Order: sequence, then C-alpha cells, then structure tokens
Amino acid sequence: VDLVGGYYDAGDNVKFGFPMAFTTTMLSWSVLEFGGFMGAELSNAKTAIRWATDYLLKATSHPGTIYVQVGDPNNDHKCWERPEDMDTARTAYKIDSQHPGSDVAAETAAALSAASLVFRKSDPSYSKRLVHAAMMVFDFADKHRGPYSNSLKSAVCPFYCSYSGYQDELLWGAAWLHKATRNPKYLGYIQTNGLSLGADELDNTFGWDNKHVGARVLLSK
Repeated sequence: VDLVGGYYDAGDNVKFGFPMAFTTTMLSWSVLEFGGFMGAELSNAKTAIRWATDYLLKATSHPGTIYVQVGDPNNDHKCWERPEDMDTARTAYKIDSQHPGSDVAAETAAALSAASLVFRKSDPSYSKRLVHAAMMVFDFADKHRGPYSNSLKSAVCPFYCSYSGYQDELLWGAAWLHKATRNPKYLGYIQTNGLSLGADELDNTFGWDNKHVGARVLLSK
C-alpha cells in the first residue's frame, strides 16, 4: 500500500494516524471559521490540509482496512535522525474488523468530512471524494466498535492511547458528517446514541483524545 505523505508526530519519524487526523480536523475547522481573515495564508492552509487528506484517502482506500500508523515508535525513538537518513524498516499498522479502532477511524471520518467543506467550492470533485470516504470510514468505525489501543497495544501506548475511549469520536465524526452532508441520519444517530456514547458527561477539556466538548460546540452552530 502507498502510504507516502501525511505528517510526522513531532521530532520523531512516526506517523501516528490518531493525532494526525485530529490535527487535520482542527485545521479544517479553523479555515471554515476564520478563513476569511487568513488572507494570502489561506492557500497555504488549504495546501497543508490537502497534504493530510491525500494521505488519509490512501490509508482508507482498502475496504474493511484502515492504515493508522507508519513507524514503530519503540524503535524509532531510539534513533533520532533526519527523515532523509532513515534506512530502517517502516512498519505499517492497520485496523480491521478483527482488530477494531473506532476512535481513530471516526476521527479520520471527521477529518475527511471537515476537509470536504474546505474544498467544496474550490474543488467540488475532490470534496465529494472526501465526504464519500468519510461516510465509508464512519460506517466501519460504528460497525466494528473498540478502541484502537486494544488492537495495537504497545505500538500506540503510551504514546497516543485512547484514554477516553472511542465513544466521543463516534459522536464527533457523526457531527462532522451531519455538517458536511446535511443527511438527517447523522443527527438521528447522535440523538439515538448520544447518552450511551457519553454525550452528557462532564468534560472540561478538548484535545486529540477527548472530543465531547468539540462535538457539542459543533452541533450548537
């Protein structure tokens, strides 16, 4: 599978799909809310988003499988070097029906949905491709429920464990799909599953792991 592209996590050379997808969602949301104030930097923001979504499209291109990480962090963190100098094996990690990851899958659906809104006017065909992929990925996330930490174990923990569970991402992903498609089934999904997925929990943080607060803000608009 071609997994060229995307973003490294930080100073290491690991592509962690969970925080990468969240970053893409948030950058897209920033453009949607404040793009009119970005001036000449708007094109740079859209280029950055597309670099991520092109990667996410490739990572989700095989039905029933989502590639969610490139690089073994336990080995990678033992050797700090430039990406150009890497000569070690690049392990690719995936989730599937037997090894679920609703959190990373639903966050990927959120990222693709949010980005589809960014490109809706400037590149409608690409926008449609993004939202179609988002719907497929969300269906996978909901059908095969479970935290990706349980499937990938030490490959993602303690780096980006799903500490808050996958429930918040299902609501977050559905909220973005509702905004992107205006299909009433996604709002209905939230109304039907909200309580069981923790929509009424008291949360005071919003970040790459817990999206309950973000989902509430998005749905209030």
